[in-house]
Amino acid sequence: MSAEFGPGGRPAVTTSTARPEGGGRAAPGNAPAPARQWPILLVVAGTVAGLVTTASGAFRAGAITVGVALLLGGVLRWTLTSVGMLAVRSRFTDVITYAILGLAIVLLALMAQPDPILRIPFLEDIIHFSVR
Repeated sequence: MSAEFGPGGRPAVTTSTARPEGGGRAAPGNAPAPARQWPILLVVAGTVAGLVTTASGAFRAGAITVGVALLLGGVLRWTLTSVGMLAVRSRFTDVITYAILGLAIVLLALMAQPDPILRIPFLEDIIHFSVR
C-alpha cells in the first residue's frame, strides 16, 4: 500500500464528499433543472407561501403552512428513492429533522396567542418559564 491509503485500504485524505443516500436526480438527466429538483422546489414553494401569508397579516395560517411544508419534505424524503437536493444527510436523519421542525412549528402556531386553538399545559409552562 502506498502512503496515500490509511488502514483498511481507505484513502487517507478525502478528495470529495459522498452524495447522501437518495441525493440523485428526482427526474431523468435530460429533464430541465426544475423538474430534476421538484421535491425541494415544492417544499421551498410551500415555505415561501407560508412566509408571504405571515407577512400579509395571517400569522397562524402562514406558520401552519410553513410547518406543513416541512412535514411534506419529511414525507417526500421518506417515500421517494431520489429526492435531489432535498437529501442533506442520511434518510433517517432528514426525515426526523423535517418531522420535528415541522411538528414544532405547527404546534407553536396552534398555541399562539391570542385565542390559541390548542392548549398543551406543560408546553405552556415551558414557554412561560423561558420567556420570563
